[in-house]
Amino acid sequence: MTALELTKHHGLGNDFLVLLDLDDRHRLDAATARALCDRHRGIGADGVMRVTEGTDGADVTMQLRNADGSEAELSGNGLRCLAQAVLDAGVVTGPNLSVATAAGVRRLTVRRSDHDDVVEVSVDMGPAKVGPDQPQATADRGMRTVDMGNPHLVLWGPAFTTEDVLGLGPQIQSQHAGGINVEFVTVGPAPDELTVRIWERGVGETHACGTGACAAAAAAHEWGLVGTGVAVHQPGGTALVELRPDGVTLTGPAQYVARVQIDTEQGV
Repeated sequence: MTALELTKHHGLGNDFLVLLDLDDRHRLDAATARALCDRHRGIGADGVMRVTEGTDGADVTMQLRNADGSEAELSGNGLRCLAQAVLDAGVVTGPNLSVATAAGVRRLTVRRSDHDDVVEVSVDMGPAKVGPDQPQATADRGMRTVDMGNPHLVLWGPAFTTEDVLGLGPQIQSQHAGGINVEFVTVGPAPDELTVRIWERGVGETHACGTGACAAAAAAHEWGLVGTGVAVHQPGGTALVELRPDGVTLTGPAQYVARVQIDTEQGV
């Protein structure tokens, strides 16, 4: 039997499969990613990451595909899951590691928790490039693009419904070549806190999004709604975002779920 071994992890419910391929033996194409991520006929995940030898001076390199098979530049939650996978496998000793991504090298710090299957990871996400207010913005609603190494559109308003997320999310995504991630943001429930729901390109609504949390915090800071340290509440849990002059730090958990083995002769 020719076996493909992966581990599954999640960051606040944003789940990923991780394939360690340091020998460069397994190609991760769109069809394989779709099959692996299928929640009914495959294993199920929001995305799958292939980890190869480091480039550009990094410890390892990440290739990321969304559930629909499309390639993505970056994922904050995915990076945390990757960090747990390579640390558990002994690829790196930690607590610090660097990962080459399509958006550049990202540096991470991993801390063990009281639970063997959970680690806390801080990721230097690089700069947040916040665009100006969009023409559709009003006194009680705002809209800005944010480049986190991948594209985001942040919508701020007093309230967003499920119908807004499921309706506007795919509509906005389809209006941008290559797609765009959409964050629906309300302020609170406390000072320097945001409540966010996310529509991710190539996936749909997700429980959490690391780059989306950073984009929401950066846009909200530009609007004067929050300070530089922001708790971002998402359906899957809370991430902490620190806005620095030279970049953004994202901190949150990664949790190991399972190890899976697939008979590739039978198809994925």
